[in-house]
Amino acid sequence: MTTILVIEDEESINHVLRVFLQREGWMVIQAFTGSEGVDAYYDHKPDLILLDVMLPDRDGWSILNEIRKESDCPVLMLTALGDVQHRLTGLNSGADDYITKPFVADEVVARVHAVLRRVTKSSNEESSSFIFGELMINEATRDVRVDGNIVSLLPRDFSLLVYFARHPNQTLTREQLLESVWGIDYQGTDRAVDLSVKRIRKALRNWSTEEGELTTVRGMGYQFRVYTKK
Repeated sequence: MTTILVIEDEESINHVLRVFLQREGWMVIQAFTGSEGVDAYYDHKPDLILLDVMLPDRDGWSILNEIRKESDCPVLMLTALGDVQHRLTGLNSGADDYITKPFVADEVVARVHAVLRRVTKSSNEESSSFIFGELMINEATRDVRVDGNIVSLLPRDFSLLVYFARHPNQTLTREQLLESVWGIDYQGTDRAVDLSVKRIRKALRNWSTEEGELTTVRGMGYQFRVYTKK
């Protein structure tokens, strides 16, 4: 059974979400503080987390960062802070989606379904390994190395890099990348792609440009150019 952890200090919202999520047949674990939420995460290892940003004892960003150090468990942020900068902060920190309060519970359920579909599709796809000179990408172990050194990437950035590796020397539009990596139900802007590409470039800064590079195709999108055989 799919297990969903709801970390939300407003009891009315937490209980409403529990009711709507349980109607879908999911097991729901409730937490009302950040500390409770972290303990529940380690105890239950949920399949997805709904995480409020503004909690009484610690903020949701710090909890998200702690989770991302060891897991790519899908996390949907819940917050009353709806400006663009806060949305970018959430996505830049590795959140899978961002839901602004007030929201309709049915919308949250739909977003959860969408994220779970993406995760299921990703896990069912055949894992591969890619070697481009000194750049090595192991999809099964989620391991990226440049010249033998481990490269750290956020889960979404890793998925985007794998997609580029599957389509070397092809020009890919932001719309293509959003649909293929973020999913057709993604509600954000294509700015998320630009931020992810920026982080990937920084992570691969020691990869020789004689072997390949992630380039911008002006007015179109991006291309993972490879100058060495796989």
